[in-house]
Amino acid sequence: MKYGYTIVYVPDVAVSLAFFEKAFGFERRFMTEEGDYGELETGGTTISFASHKLAESNSKQGFVYCSQTEQPLGVELAFITDDVEKAHATALEAGAIEIAAPKRKPWGQSVSYLRCPDGSLVELCTALS
Repeated sequence: MKYGYTIVYVPDVAVSLAFFEKAFGFERRFMTEEGDYGELETGGTTISFASHKLAESNSKQGFVYCSQTEQPLGVELAFITDDVEKAHATALEAGAIEIAAPKRKPWGQSVSYLRCPDGSLVELCTALS
């Protein structure tokens, strides 16, 4: 078994890809001609975005989408960076909403939390040593 993808169901795949490119510096790897699925080049596990319509074609039960909730869902995408404060500021400039400003944890790790325009929750953090 190998962990392959994290897929976030979003209202607009192209908008989410563009935000993640601008806010976090990822590059677009792929997007379908229909614009209902896209991937980012992250250097590790693939982050993908799929449209609500595509998601619903996979499950008749439906979903609770992160874009529909007042509070973030209890799932996050965590990105490791050497400069949490700078990455946090860049994401805010790109349109993210601050959940928690950069803070140093008792174990020495710096972390911050943001909510992306598509509703997804992102943690920015330094690597654990």
